Amino acid sequence: MIRSRNRACGVEDIKAKRRLHESALRKARKEKQLISKRLPRGLQDDGENMEIRETSVTQEEVLQLYQRIQHGSDDRLAALRCLRRVLQLKEAQQIFVRFENSIHVLNGLFTSNLTSVQLEAAQCLLELSHSDDPSVSLVCLPATPYLLTYLSGQSAKFTELCLYILGNLAAENEAVRSQLLVQGVIQALSVCLQSPHGAVVEATAYSLSQMLQAKEAGEKIIPAVLEANLTARLIHLLDLDSEFGMQIAVECAWCLHYILIYPVARCLGNLIASDEGVRCKVQFHDDDLLRALSVFLRGFLQSRPFVTRECLWLLNNLTAGERQFCSIIFCHNLVPVFLQLIPFSGGINTLVLMLLGNIAELGLEYCENLQQQTGLFPALCTTLSTADPEVARLTLEVLNLIFLHCRQACARFANQNGILALEMAQYHCNQEIRVRANFLIDSYFADKAV
Repeated sequence: MIRSRNRACGVEDIKAKRRLHESALRKARKEKQLISKRLPRGLQDDGENMEIRETSVTQEEVLQLYQRIQHGSDDRLAALRCLRRVLQLKEAQQIFVRFENSIHVLNGLFTSNLTSVQLEAAQCLLELSHSDDPSVSLVCLPATPYLLTYLSGQSAKFTELCLYILGNLAAENEAVRSQLLVQGVIQALSVCLQSPHGAVVEATAYSLSQMLQAKEAGEKIIPAVLEANLTARLIHLLDLDSEFGMQIAVECAWCLHYILIYPVARCLGNLIASDEGVRCKVQFHDDDLLRALSVFLRGFLQSRPFVTRECLWLLNNLTAGERQFCSIIFCHNLVPVFLQLIPFSGGINTLVLMLLGNIAELGLEYCENLQQQTGLFPALCTTLSTADPEVARLTLEVLNLIFLHCRQACARFANQNGILALEMAQYHCNQEIRVRANFLIDSYFADKAV
């Protein structure tokens, strides 16, 4: 019996170690592997095993190959094939890019009207793009316009090759990514995602994931991806019953992983704003949803402010005319969370004010709860003094709703220097703001205004 127990423990130990090992592999996949570059050897034109066996190369050898492809000799194609193999070596890559006009010569061959030469030149670019030296990929920058142009070509194989080159070049270099954005890479990838060829779709998702992992993705890349409506296609490709396989679904899932909360908030927001919104709201009466959104509001504010904006837009759709949602906001004391966002521009403050307006529109009970919130009126006095007409207008609308439904709020507002803020608004550069400020003073503070 003792022996049996010991054996069982041994089996459990093995299982535990296996689980730890699998967990480590998953962690490596998440944190490291996806930012690595790819060199898809399966794209070789001649079907030969092109893995290089040499371990070193001299500058003279690389120079001879460069001269053979540069001067248009009869064996240019053979020289390109040799160069492709040699460029698998890091030292050869660094030697080659130091030659004068080397990339321009390679680009010239890449744009050749001879398919075989063009493909071999592309393979050479692929090897260079795979370099772990960021300076090498930067030297390849002049190739990006041609790579993007060929994404719309007729050859699926060549398109796939160009996509992997682009993905590799974009992996580590912000200058490359910035140029690609200007050149319309997101629109080009959007077209490629619609390809009927699975290999092209997979390569597209790989290139997109490389862009989305960039440190500047939140501000520059993800908004462009969302503007191009790529998330809908990515979500569609997650369907394992589609014409494509698991690997493509995985690539698309990782793309969404780098965006993720945003498309979820956008989809919910669109659903609530649609004709089916009334029925949908009934299904979303859940405390957890509002609590989660409040966490996202704060969690992404500094790193990805567009996520905060999207969550606020969703909250606006959820709270419009909805007493239950607005009640949940007070139950979980979420108004202070919203007030912390008021100092932020870029559309965040206007969405917060619209949200406060949704609450105030519901009448006495909600306005009483609002006016008791510490910091509400000081925050509104601040937005009232802004030069932005839209922010000032929304502030005056919120104040009017609160005063209209809850007259006792007038005294609280006056005691927090509110009248002075309204009087200052009478001198706003926008005439509508001046008129609205005058209206509030005449309607609620005529006996107290100076």
